[in-house]
Amino acid sequence: MNIIKVKNILNNGYFNNSYAYVYLTISAIITFWLLSLFEIYATLSNGSENQNIGTTIVYKLLNDFWAGIVIGLLFIPFYYALLYIKRPLETVLVKVLFALVIIMQFALVKYSLTTHINLGADLLGYSMDDMYTTVTASESLSLLYFLPFIIMPLLYLGINYLLNKFTNGRQIFASSFIFIIILGSLKLVTPDSSAAVFQNKLHFLAKDIINFQNEKSELDVSNLVYKKEYPLLKPFKETKDVLAPFFNVQNEKPNIVIIMAEGLGSDFIGNNSYGGFTPFLDSLTSKSLYWENFVSNTGRTFGVASSLLASLPYGEKGFLELGSLPSHISLLSVLKANDYTTSYYCGDDSSFDRKINFLEYNEIDHVTDVKKFGPGYVKTKENAGGFSWGYPDAEIFKKTLSDLDSKKMPRLDVIMTLSNHEPFDFPSKEVYLKKVDNIMNTNRRLDGIKEAVGTYKDIFAALLYTDTSIKNFMEAYSKRPEYKNTIFIITGDHRLIPIPQKDELCRFHVPLIIYSPMLKKAEKFKSVSSHWDVTPSLLAFLMNNYQFNKLAKTAWMGDGLDTAKEFRNIHKIPLMRYKGSINDYIYKDYMYSGGELYKINENFETNKIYDETMVKTIADSLFSFKKLNAYLTQKNKIFPASLNIYSQPAVQFSKAELATIKELTKGLTFDQTFLAARDLAFKKDYKKSRLLCDYILNDVPNYSEVRTLKGRMLAWEGNYRKAESELLDAIKRTPFETDAYLALMDVYKWSNQNAKAIEIGKKAIDSGIKNPEIKSKLAQAYKNKQKV
Repeated sequence: MNIIKVKNILNNGYFNNSYAYVYLTISAIITFWLLSLFEIYATLSNGSENQNIGTTIVYKLLNDFWAGIVIGLLFIPFYYALLYIKRPLETVLVKVLFALVIIMQFALVKYSLTTHINLGADLLGYSMDDMYTTVTASESLSLLYFLPFIIMPLLYLGINYLLNKFTNGRQIFASSFIFIIILGSLKLVTPDSSAAVFQNKLHFLAKDIINFQNEKSELDVSNLVYKKEYPLLKPFKETKDVLAPFFNVQNEKPNIVIIMAEGLGSDFIGNNSYGGFTPFLDSLTSKSLYWENFVSNTGRTFGVASSLLASLPYGEKGFLELGSLPSHISLLSVLKANDYTTSYYCGDDSSFDRKINFLEYNEIDHVTDVKKFGPGYVKTKENAGGFSWGYPDAEIFKKTLSDLDSKKMPRLDVIMTLSNHEPFDFPSKEVYLKKVDNIMNTNRRLDGIKEAVGTYKDIFAALLYTDTSIKNFMEAYSKRPEYKNTIFIITGDHRLIPIPQKDELCRFHVPLIIYSPMLKKAEKFKSVSSHWDVTPSLLAFLMNNYQFNKLAKTAWMGDGLDTAKEFRNIHKIPLMRYKGSINDYIYKDYMYSGGELYKINENFETNKIYDETMVKTIADSLFSFKKLNAYLTQKNKIFPASLNIYSQPAVQFSKAELATIKELTKGLTFDQTFLAARDLAFKKDYKKSRLLCDYILNDVPNYSEVRTLKGRMLAWEGNYRKAESELLDAIKRTPFETDAYLALMDVYKWSNQNAKAIEIGKKAIDSGIKNPEIKSKLAQAYKNKQKV
C-alpha cells in the first residue's frame, strides 16, 4: 500500500513541490539579507562600524546565504514527511517554521545592536527571571516593541509571494546553482568572513551552543587527576607584598572601601577614547596608585564579586551560578575572621546573579539592597514597562554613609553602583544632559567624538552622574575621623556595552584606582593585572603590616598586582565574556579571542595577526585552564574544607531529600514551589514543606515569604525559639515587608513574650509599615502585658 502511495505521489507530480520549497528557502535568505542591511545601517547610524563597509556587506550576505541553505536542508525531511502525509499541510507548516526562524533572526539582530555582541551559549547561563529583568530594563514591552516581530514574518511571506508571482522554478534553480558555485568559492578564499561580527546570528547561536556542549563533554573531570589534589593551594608567604612600599603604615588596621562601578571602562577615564566625562575620577588617578592596563575577568557583572573579592575560578557559567559553592576563602571571610565588620551595599536586588549566595557563604555581616533602603530614599523611576532596577548611585552612597556610625571598626565596605546601566535613568537627568553639552562645547579634545556623544548622550550623562556621586561620597567620607586610615579601591565591573568598542579587549579594559590618605605618593603602572590579583595583594599587605591572624595557605587564581611601570604582562588571564564562554585569553602581549589572534601594544590596543604556531600555543594553554577550572569547581578542589574556618556552606541535602525535592518540584519555578510548600504546611506536612523551603532558600536566601512560612511552621510545632530566630532573620533581610512582623508578633503572643511583641510592633511602625493588623496586635500585646 505504501509503495502504491509513493508511486501515486510521483505520478501526480508531487515532486514539483520542490520548486515551492526552494522558493521558501530563497525567501528566507533574502529576508536574512535585508535584516543584515538593516543591521549595518543601524550600526553606521550609531557611529559603531569599525569594519570596512564593503567587506562587511559582502561577508554578512555570504554568511546569510549559507545559513539559509543549511536551514533549508535541515527542514527538507520535515517538509517531505508532511508532503507524504497530507497536502497542503506541508507548505503551511514549513512557512510557519521559516517565519519563526525569521522572528528569531530579527530578535538576535536587535540583541546584537544593543549589546554589540552576538547571543551565544550565554543564553544557557541565565534564568528566565534574569532574562526578563534584563530585557525589561533595556526595553519597554509595549505593543510598539512587538510590532516588528509581526512585520518581519509578513515581510518574509511577502517576498515569497513576489518570487512565486514573478519568477519560475527553472530560474530559481539556475540562480541558486550559480550562487552556490560563486559563494562557495568565495567562502573558501575568505577565511576572515568567519569572524563573529560577520556571522549569521542564528548560525552563531547554534554553533556556540554546540561548541559549549561539546566542550562540556570534553571537560568531563571524573577521571582527571592533578599532581596536587588542590592545585591552587600554596603557602601564604609566596604572595609578595607589593603594596607596602607605597603606604605609610598606621598602628590601627585600616578601613577598606571597595567601589565596583557599573560599566566603568577605561575608555571613559583620562585621555582615553571617550574620556572627559568622569572629571573626579580623572583627578583621583593623579593622586592614587593607578593601573592603566587593568582588566576585569568577565564581560558582565556576574563575575566581579567572585573575581575581585575572592580571586576564584569561573565554573561552567560563572562561579556564583554553581549550585553548591565549592569550599573557598575570600577577602570578606578573612577580614571578618580578623575582627572586621563586613558590609555590601547595592541598589538592586542582591538575589540577581546569585550575589547574595556568595556573600552569605562568606558570612558577611550586613547586606543592604533594594529591600532595605526604606523611607527617605528615592528609587529610579520606572520605565514605561513598569521596571526599575532600584536605587540610583547617589542614594546608594547616601545609604552607605548613614550606616557607617552603627558599624564597629575596622570595616570592609563593598559598594556596587547601578546607574551606568540600561535604561540609563537617574535623578536630575536633564541637568547632567546639559553638563554633557557644556563639556562638548568647551573641551576641544572631544571634537572627534561629538557624533558618538550625541548618539549616546544618556550614557555620557549617566557617567557624569556616577562620577559626581562618587565625588560627593568621597568628600563626605573625608570629613569622617577614620578617613585618614582608610583605603579606597575603585574599579569597573566591565566596560559598559552599548557604546561601540574599538576591539575585542575593550570590553574587559577597566581602571584600577587605589587611593588613600596613607599613600606616600601617587604612581601609574602600565603593567597588566586583573581583578583576580587584587585580593591576594591586599591581604598580603594587611597581613604583613598589621596584627592579623596569619593565613597558612591560600588558593587564588591571581598571583597579585604587578607594579612595574613599563608595559608588560606576567599573568595568564582567561576571560569569560559572558556566562558559559571562556573563549578570550590574555597571554603575554597577545589577545586570543574566538580562535583569532591579536597583538597587544603598549597603548593597550590590539591588531589582528596571523601566527598559527602562537595560536596553537595559546589555544592549548587556554584549554589547560578550562580543564583546571572544571576540576576545581566540579570536584570542590579550590580550598580544603578541613582548613576552611572562614565560610559557611549552604544547607546540604541527603540523597533521599534530593529525591523528594526532585519529585515535588518537577517543572516548578521557585514561586510555584513556594505555593506547593505552603499547601503542604496547611496540610500539616511540615517536614516536606520545610524541605522545600530550605531548597528555595539555598538559591534565594532573601525570599521573605518562604523564610516567614518556615518560621510560622516552627511556631505551629511549638518551637518558639527557632521560630523567633528565623523570623528575625526574615525581618533583617527585608525590614519593610509586613508578614514577618505579623508572624513574629504571633510567636511572642503564643509564647507569652508580650514585651517583645510590643518592641517588634513598634519597630514595624517605625519602619513605615502601616498595616492595621500591626496596630491591632500591638494593642493586644499591651493588653496582655497589663494582665500579667
